[in-house]
Amino acid sequence: MVNKTIKIGTRDSELALWQAKTVEKLLNDLGYKTEIVAVKAQGDLLLDKPLYELGITGIFTKTLDIAMINGEIDIAVHSMKDVPTALPIGMMQAAVLKRANEKDILVYNKNLDFLENSGTIATGSLRRQAMWLNKYPNHKVVDLRGNVNTRMQKLQDNNWNGAIFAAAGLERINIKPENFINLDWMIPAPAQGAMVIHAMQNDEFCKEAVAKLNDLETDICTYIERQFLRTLEGGCTAPIGALAIFNEDEISFKGILLSIDGKQKIEVEKVVPIQEWKKLGYNLAQEILNNGGSELMKKIKDSLKK
Repeated sequence: MVNKTIKIGTRDSELALWQAKTVEKLLNDLGYKTEIVAVKAQGDLLLDKPLYELGITGIFTKTLDIAMINGEIDIAVHSMKDVPTALPIGMMQAAVLKRANEKDILVYNKNLDFLENSGTIATGSLRRQAMWLNKYPNHKVVDLRGNVNTRMQKLQDNNWNGAIFAAAGLERINIKPENFINLDWMIPAPAQGAMVIHAMQNDEFCKEAVAKLNDLETDICTYIERQFLRTLEGGCTAPIGALAIFNEDEISFKGILLSIDGKQKIEVEKVVPIQEWKKLGYNLAQEILNNGGSELMKKIKDSLKK
């Protein structure tokens, strides 16, 4: 088994391949043999429908899940924010790599004069749409799908004022332009900026190899954020943001739930001792649910069924 080649499954976009190659190099540096196996995910093929119309949960991970269950790959590398909070039976989270930039950024065409007036912003994310409309209710938001390269090209080809991206994605493949601003006020998607590796629970060799890549701080913070998401029952379909940050012996957390049109917003913010991390996401999600969040989640689910 020492000579086993670890087959690394990934989507075939430039960003996904960058992530897989990063994992490959880390494993190679530890002495493991690897091979990258690229597959096209359903979410990459269906570019004409908003994400929430596609059943969302697992749209970018399902193809790799099936490949792993069938033994075609040994591990899968994902952008963690794309991963459902419940994994298929027999599969496990084997490692979370050190988090990159978690921020959202606005890439704009021409100038930023539109911010004070009316404008059109593109995004395929309900969270980004809702947070943008909450801050800029006079603006219009249009749907934007595809991998980061496709979305950047669509921004250039259209007369939109700008489009919202995860900073990490553009930075990883070195296509972040000069005409951008950090959206420091926008709470990111749970686990944004983090990469996760999945393995089969019965694959002791791969589990042991991949565990060496785990970053404990990122693992804990993303656990809190995804626990918050799971408790709100958002999957990827509801406008939910969450961010946990280590500050020496404390963890600070910000979470938000919005209506799709951005008119309703329920926020929570707390700083707790590190020892309280295990149920922090759950407890703060309960605060949101008890503060009108249950009714808002029902409205969101009902509107997405229409």
